[in-house]
This record gives sequence, structure tokens and C-alpha cells, in this order.
Amino acid sequence: MERHSSQEHVPALRAEQERLAARVARLEADLDALTRARRGSVDDDEHDPDGEPLSARWSLLAGLLESARADARLADAAMRRIEAGTYGVCASCGQPIPEGQLEVRPFRERCVSCTE
Repeated sequence: MERHSSQEHVPALRAEQERLAARVARLEADLDALTRARRGSVDDDEHDPDGEPLSARWSLLAGLLESARADARLADAAMRRIEAGTYGVCASCGQPIPEGQLEVRPFRERCVSCTE
């Protein structure tokens, strides 16, 4: 298996970091706006005939925000692995992660075999 240069993944990782930072900021703003909207409503909004309950929307946004934050942490960790010279090496088995796997998920830290 041919070794790849971790530096070739830096632009993709930086773009992913920027995309994720924007997503986190957008979700934080949406959740903040919803939280402000909830302050003026009753706690039991489950029977709102005009649409989606605020509690359901809040739960969805909170889950999406946590997922985006987790992905941002993974992207940041990948950049630290590039700086440390360990990017592209499986954290479990120590073998090189195939290039195709890194192209699909540039912040991958384990090969598919070890992930399963």
C-alpha cells in the first residue's frame, strides 16, 4: 500500500472545519432563538394545533448541534494528527488507512476493518 502525504488532506480538512463551524454557529443561533421563543409560551406545547411542538423542535436542534460539535472535534483532532505526523495511520492497528477511506471521511482515525 502506497503511503500518502497528509498535507494533501489539509485543504479538505480546513474546508470541513469551516463548514462545521458555520453549521455549529447556525444551529446555536437557531436553538437560541427557539429558547427565547419558548420563554413566552406555556411548557405544555404538545397539543399545539398550529404545527410542530416547540419541545420537539428544541430536541431536534439540540441533537443536531451535539452531532455537529462532535464532528468539529473530530476534524480538529485530524488536524492535530497531521501536525503530529500520525494522520492516515489507524489508531487501532497502526496500519495506513487507505486513501479512498480518507477521501470519503478525511477525519477518519481508524481503518474500516478496525471501525467494524
